Amino acid sequence: MPERISKIRKEQVSKRARYCCEYCRSQADYSPDPFSVEHIIPVTKKGTNDLDNLAYSCQGCNNRKYNHIEAIDPVTNTVVSLFHPRQQRWADHFQWNPSQTMITGLTPTGRATIQKLDLNRKGVVNLRYLLVLIGEHPPP
Repeated sequence: MPERISKIRKEQVSKRARYCCEYCRSQADYSPDPFSVEHIIPVTKKGTNDLDNLAYSCQGCNNRKYNHIEAIDPVTNTVVSLFHPRQQRWADHFQWNPSQTMITGLTPTGRATIQKLDLNRKGVVNLRYLLVLIGEHPPP
């Protein structure tokens, strides 16, 4: 079992992510809950504490992802890998809707990740709406 993730490593991961969830793109500065450094490939599936296996995640995404690495694409009904922030680009799998409050999936991986992690959960969408109004969303 890997050692605990050090404070220095956590800071490296959060800074690399620009303090945004690497899945739903929520910004830590506007979150009522603390963010986590999560294992993209869970420790239970032989994941490590290497930087390439760590992602910055809001509590909602982290809880829903849990130890999953695959989900069902709702369009094709096939099992696909969840989005991997170290190996894939967010913009290749997701885009914002015209109001910039909802994430839409461009690929089976994008759609499956949206559904599994509930990237458009009500509280997050409401927060995005308010942040759009004050010019703070979407994040860079």
